[in-house]
Amino acid sequence: MTIERMIEAVKEAGGIMLSAKRPRIMEKEGHANFCTETDEKIQAFLIRRLKELFPEAEFLGEEDGQDVFSSKMGSGYCFVIDPIDGTSNFIYEYRPSVISVGLLKDGKPYMAVVYDPYDELTFSAVVGQGAYRNGERIMSSDAPLKDSLAVFGTAPYYAELQDRTFEIARKLLPSCVDLRRSGTAAWDMCCVAMGRCGLYFELKIQLWDYAAAALIAQEAGCTLSDIEGKPLSYAGATSVLCRARGVKEIPECFG
Repeated sequence: MTIERMIEAVKEAGGIMLSAKRPRIMEKEGHANFCTETDEKIQAFLIRRLKELFPEAEFLGEEDGQDVFSSKMGSGYCFVIDPIDGTSNFIYEYRPSVISVGLLKDGKPYMAVVYDPYDELTFSAVVGQGAYRNGERIMSSDAPLKDSLAVFGTAPYYAELQDRTFEIARKLLPSCVDLRRSGTAAWDMCCVAMGRCGLYFELKIQLWDYAAAALIAQEAGCTLSDIEGKPLSYAGATSVLCRARGVKEIPECFG
């Protein structure tokens, strides 16, 4: 299995997203937690395609009953798939929406691809080999937070986290240039990785949201942790704090 073959499969799946028309919408547990038939089609395609390339790997995907992390996924190889990260964006034609595929090896990130088919942007990484956008090496910004945009997610499926999320955002705003929210965690981390933003945080996201983008950000020189500064577990839902090279310390608003 090579990163080139993985990129090829993910870009093929991007064609499904681009060709979708008026997707049928299904609701899942949680506020505004949607799934479309396109999510399911992309995931089914990726599982089939990647299984051909790497038959010994396990699969964890957001849709269609593939969303339970088991202990056996902590050893060997496991693909972690988010067929559309930013499904609400996809439904309302509010960009971006991306396809995210991470490959774990013994429970740790090994390969990663995040693909935005609308702008034809492909982010990729292999552990220890750097991060790339459309084949060119990227690094996170060395600017301090005061000279950077910060981006955050609102953990919209977890109403109990809303007050804390916006309190952190309120306290963070005076310390940065401004705040942004895209609606896709994978895209946000890639924005930090390629130097557009200095920091990303969200109080709860699932493994398929961050498995790929966290490796890309790490290989671009970012520091990743949960919001308490503990290492990410890669075994389920977590808070995430992603800091570019220039953001040396965790801001006080996270304390």
